[in-house]
Amino acid sequence: MTTQQPPADPAAPLSPLAGLRRAGVVAVLRAPTSDGALAAVAALVEGGVTGIEITYSTPDAPAVIAEVRARHPEALVGAGTVLTAAQAAAAADAGSAFLVSPGTTPELAAAMLDTGLPVLSGALTPSEVMTATALGVHAVKVFPASLGGPGYLRALRGPFPDVPLVPTGGVSAGNLGEWFAAGALAVGAGGELASAAHIAAGRWDSLTVRARAFAAALAKVRGAGAAADPAAPAEAADPGAEAVR
Repeated sequence: MTTQQPPADPAAPLSPLAGLRRAGVVAVLRAPTSDGALAAVAALVEGGVTGIEITYSTPDAPAVIAEVRARHPEALVGAGTVLTAAQAAAAADAGSAFLVSPGTTPELAAAMLDTGLPVLSGALTPSEVMTATALGVHAVKVFPASLGGPGYLRALRGPFPDVPLVPTGGVSAGNLGEWFAAGALAVGAGGELASAAHIAAGRWDSLTVRARAFAAALAKVRGAGAAADPAAPAEAADPGAEAVR
């Protein structure tokens, strides 16, 4: 006899990381111009990638975030390469859905958390992961993840089974499944998905093709999208996020 799971409680609070978990793939954009960033986002969303990180390497990043929100309400857009408290505040004011820093300092982590947004703080070594989690961030951005690959992420899961990890660097459509099998909450993809060179050259069709490849790989990982159901009970409670907080 099959036991039916009870329906998700619509009143249950979602984890701060529910949106990132649902998006699965976050495109890390380092565009040479704000117009290039907006065109790149349109190409990526058309290809099925709706997680977008506008880095502060992009000119007028807060304005781009605000415009992406207006043009693509289906996208989850956040700010990346956040290095100062002022940048964190400006991104929050622009409507950013999350904040990402490449590394971790107590002052920056506090400023990012003060915005009330989900915070992904950068770390690579076990000591850095411990520092980030002690400061109360919601998830750890493992960067540059290309240095160790999925095997390194799996090794980190040993001592940190309850820490949500988001590897960035070295993620491709071809190895996406390996990262999730190693325990990634979501992944960040830069050059393999939306390279600065392709954005500068206006190769929007190429970005859409790559986005479709990533979206297809993610659907395969999730069993044709079953795990991406926003009504799934797993979205209502994220033990990893609670453990870090």
